Amino acid sequence: MILLVAMGIQSCSVSKAVREKRNMISGTWTLTDIVYANNEGTFKATLFDDADAICYEGSEWYFRDNNSTGRYTIESGSLCNGGDRFFRWSVIEQPESYNPTFQFKFIDENRKDISGGYGYRLTIENLTATEMQMRSNVRVDGQPVSVVYQFIKK
Repeated sequence: MILLVAMGIQSCSVSKAVREKRNMISGTWTLTDIVYANNEGTFKATLFDDADAICYEGSEWYFRDNNSTGRYTIESGSLCNGGDRFFRWSVIEQPESYNPTFQFKFIDENRKDISGGYGYRLTIENLTATEMQMRSNVRVDGQPVSVVYQFIKK
């Protein structure tokens, strides 16, 4: 019985590698650049079913690791519906040959799900104390395109 309880607790716990990534992500970041890799041309993209990609450049992202919540803030402009967007986030550990995955879904100010359980996943390509690079893979006209997000910690 004790062995079963110990196995249950261990299976629910977060690995040391994931805890380290969460601690590094925790804090305030600025999204400095969005690049479209694996393809040439000009793209007009709506990111996270929310706003045009140009609206995200310079946006501030805050990640709180103790309760897995955060927000990003988009400045108002002629192309951008500004304001705060709240989300719940986590880091998913992958097999050793793959990079970990960052996932999030939108919530309201009261931490209630507003996305119907749907969310977004990005691969953590690079993470240091001052820089973070994430990637999401999409298809445009049947061709793979990687959207690369470059963050700098404040």
